[in-house]
Amino acid sequence: MLSRHFLRSKVLQAIYAGRYEEDDPITVSKTFEYHIAKLNELGVLQVALIPRFVEVGVEVLEEGKKKFRPTAEDRNPSMKMADNEFVRRMTDNFELKKHLEKWGGCWETHEDLIKEAFVDFRKTNDYRQYVEDQERTFAQDKDFAILLFRYLMNREALRAVVAERSLLWEDDFDQIAQYNFMMLKTLGEDNFDEAMRWPVMYDKRVEKDEADMDFARQLLRNTIATREESEELTKNHLQGWEFDRVSKMDILLINMAVAEFTSCPSIPEKVTVDEYIELSKEFSSERSKLFINGILDKLVAELRSKGRIQKSGRGLLEN
Repeated sequence: MLSRHFLRSKVLQAIYAGRYEEDDPITVSKTFEYHIAKLNELGVLQVALIPRFVEVGVEVLEEGKKKFRPTAEDRNPSMKMADNEFVRRMTDNFELKKHLEKWGGCWETHEDLIKEAFVDFRKTNDYRQYVEDQERTFAQDKDFAILLFRYLMNREALRAVVAERSLLWEDDFDQIAQYNFMMLKTLGEDNFDEAMRWPVMYDKRVEKDEADMDFARQLLRNTIATREESEELTKNHLQGWEFDRVSKMDILLINMAVAEFTSCPSIPEKVTVDEYIELSKEFSSERSKLFINGILDKLVAELRSKGRIQKSGRGLLEN
C-alpha cells in the first residue's frame, strides 16, 4: 500500500539517521525494516479508533438515560450508530481482530479522551444528519464511518496518544491516515466480510507491496555501496560551491538519485529527478531543489556518456 515516494523518504531517513559514513549497511537496513514494520502498527491503531469510538459512544448514550434529570434526547437517544453495519464488519473481521489483539489495546486505557471526542462529535451536523435519517444502507453506514475516521484523525488529544507510542510516528501520522482513508473507501458491501484479508501498510503476501519493498531495499543498499563514487561525481560538477559546505541532506539526496539512475533500469531518469526534487522540498531547504536539479541534470548526462545508465522495460517513459 505504501507508495514508492513514501518508501524513498523512509530510505532517506534511515540512512540519514544512521550517520551514513559510520553505520554499516546491515544496521541501516535493520533500522529501515523496523520503521516499515512499525507503520503497520500505526495504521491499525488509527482504524482501531472507529469501533472503539462507537463502543464508547454507545456507553455514553446508555449512561445518559440514567441521569438524575435526563432530557428527552437523553431518555430516548438514537442508537443507529450502535448498529452501523460497516463498523460491525470491521469488528468481526478475523485479521483485524488479530491485529487489534496485538496492537490496539492502547485505546482501552484512554476512554476519557474518547468520551470527550464523542460528546463533541454528537453536537455536529454530521452526527445529527446520520442518526436522524430513517434510511439505513451499507453505503450510508460506510460514509458515516469514513467521516468519523477523518474527525478522529484530527483530534489533537488522540493524535498525541499515538505519538507517545513511538517517536517515529509524529511525522508519518497524516500520511498513514491518508492511506487508511483511501483503503476504507475501497471496502464495499460485496468485498468486505469477516474473512477478508485486512489491508495493512506493508503486506509481504501482496505482490506489489513486496516488489516496492524490494525496490526500497535495493535503493538503500546501492546508495550506501556507491557513496564515495557518487560524491566524487558530484564534486566534479560543483561550481562556486565547496563540497564540505553542501548540506549532508542534499548530498544524500543526490547519492540516492545516482543509485537509482544506475540500478533501476525500469525507472526513467526524469521520474527519478522529479522524485528527489520533491523529497528536497520535504526534507531540505528552499534553495535545495534548484541546486539538486542542476547537479542531477549534469550527472545524468555524464552517466549516460559513460554507459552507466541503461534503461529498459515495458512502459518506460522518454525524457
